[in-house]
Amino acid sequence: MNAHTQTRLLPGPQGALEVAIDEPAQPRSGGGLALIAHPHPLFGGTLHNKVVQTLARAHVQQGWRVLRFNFRGVGASAGVHDHGVGETDDLLALLQLEAAHGPLALAGFSFGAYVVLRALERLPAQRLPQSVLLVGAAASRFELPVLPTELHECTALLHGETDDTVPLAAVLDWARPQGLPVTVVPGVEHFFHGRLGLLKALTLRHLRACEPAF
Repeated sequence: MNAHTQTRLLPGPQGALEVAIDEPAQPRSGGGLALIAHPHPLFGGTLHNKVVQTLARAHVQQGWRVLRFNFRGVGASAGVHDHGVGETDDLLALLQLEAAHGPLALAGFSFGAYVVLRALERLPAQRLPQSVLLVGAAASRFELPVLPTELHECTALLHGETDDTVPLAAVLDWARPQGLPVTVVPGVEHFFHGRLGLLKALTLRHLRACEPAF
């Protein structure tokens, strides 16, 4: 992502996982790690995806240490695609390794949002994140888990109005029974082509709103 990005291989459930870590120039008070999950591996999703990189830049700018990673079977990560099941194990393993303590933020794009929601089902109450960001959540492709009620206030759902990969109606149908608001970006499709600057601005707005008051 930038000259200061560190790439590593970290141990995962099925072998090494390829990760990219970005350190903020000015860490936020209390530190913290933001982990960002990429879109579907079978359709070209990697940690280098432009939406994922945009989310990473916003978190870094807000002072978070950011970890992007390739799910099993992608890039230099060992293993094979597991339809979200093993990928959830990958995410949780990295959290245990890199963020067992301290503030936590989770973000996912498309398939990555599905994996984040699966992971949230398994996190203990004392380890829930300070911020959750779901972009283009793959509601028409997977049965998305219900978001824990205690995370509603710190979660943002961003979706493009003209998304033809995951229709907006599918996300609204998932969000409606939970009373979750969805931020709809007019005229934007799944990958936010030409509107990544707006995506970054919306992410920064969300992160600032989720900062605890001291």
